[in-house]
Amino acid sequence: MARRVAVIGAGAAGLCAARHLSARPDQFVPTVYEQTGRVGGTWVYTDRVGTDEHGLPVHSSMYKNLRTNLPKEVMAFPDFPFDSSLPSFITHQEVLRYLEDYTDHFQLRKHIQFLTKVDTVRPVPCADQMVWEVTVSSVEEPEKKTTQQFDAVMVCNGHYSVPYIPAIPGAESFQGRFIHSHEYRSPDDFEGKNVVLLGAASSGQDIALEISATANQVVLSHEKPPIKSQLPSNMKEAPGVERFKAPKTVRFTNGEEFEADVFMYCTGYHYHFPFLTPECEVSVQRGRITPLYKHLLHTSFPTLSIVGICCRICPFPQFDRQVLFAQAALDGSFALPSREEMEEDIRRDYHRRLDAGKPPHHAHEMGEEQWEYNNELSRLIGLAPLPKAVELVYRGVHHERVNNLQWYKDGQYEITGPESWRKLE
Repeated sequence: MARRVAVIGAGAAGLCAARHLSARPDQFVPTVYEQTGRVGGTWVYTDRVGTDEHGLPVHSSMYKNLRTNLPKEVMAFPDFPFDSSLPSFITHQEVLRYLEDYTDHFQLRKHIQFLTKVDTVRPVPCADQMVWEVTVSSVEEPEKKTTQQFDAVMVCNGHYSVPYIPAIPGAESFQGRFIHSHEYRSPDDFEGKNVVLLGAASSGQDIALEISATANQVVLSHEKPPIKSQLPSNMKEAPGVERFKAPKTVRFTNGEEFEADVFMYCTGYHYHFPFLTPECEVSVQRGRITPLYKHLLHTSFPTLSIVGICCRICPFPQFDRQVLFAQAALDGSFALPSREEMEEDIRRDYHRRLDAGKPPHHAHEMGEEQWEYNNELSRLIGLAPLPKAVELVYRGVHHERVNNLQWYKDGQYEITGPESWRKLE
């Protein structure tokens, strides 16, 4: 009998789950719950911030002029390339169109229940196995609730929607404007302003560059090594923030001060699974979710998977490997280790990261480790690895970004073979 699988979210990860599950109707029957009215997740741009038209928190962190910081040549799902006529670095509208095309190509809409919010997910003993009781409600009529049972749950709700805002002394006295990058939409709002951005990961760097075109002065505050690339004349770097002082002073850890009209937190996001009841036994501490074998499968309830929690990755290809790995665990084609062995694997991975000097909240950060991780998932379930060329292009683009931050997105790339690529002149 086919296994019933609840998929939470119709962004890229949820669509990937639906694509692979629905391809095997003799084994799986997916039901995808999406609380908005369309597919795409964080790639659905909206001018709104705060709450949406239904009073729910705005999910997307997309801003108006965003172009990808990875080229389309490495972003695609392995079995569905982007339109080759597009430039390498594409707009968020083009990514959304790609996800809509993916949805239609694999006929996924019939599996999706739109405007449906997942309220609770609860494990329930049933005969000799565990099933999942999923209660959902209509976004438009919240009092309308339904409960169904599933054999498995794939959580694909993303992790770029609930801002993390660190506590900084003196914040209550600052009379300028506070904003998190989650609510950033357009540089027009910062015309003539003095702006401090805290955090220099991809979003912090990209937004700082964009704002510099309209702002008076821009300061990018962070604890990383100095940016190697040339920066705009009105943009500079500073170390971390020590405190705020009234009315609009930002004091950095080196003692320097700056008068800011706007302070933007580019400080990342919380993992957030409000629908998982305590019985699910999922622990979320800042930047770390346990107990997840291979950053994916619950060790006590392996029919529960959380797809897409890793950071600093090529997301769509990794989602593909994770979904196929979770699927193999469900259908039994991959025999999971014992619970104790899986938890020991988690412990080894976590302590290896700590021993390498990473902070605890980087428990799921990948970077260069993503390639071996993807290959390991593939190897364990008998799949060929992703093409080496994806890794090579990723590294080449990273080098360009480090040395040419303002203009690297002008580059055009082509994958010419399984292990070869070139930058087009």
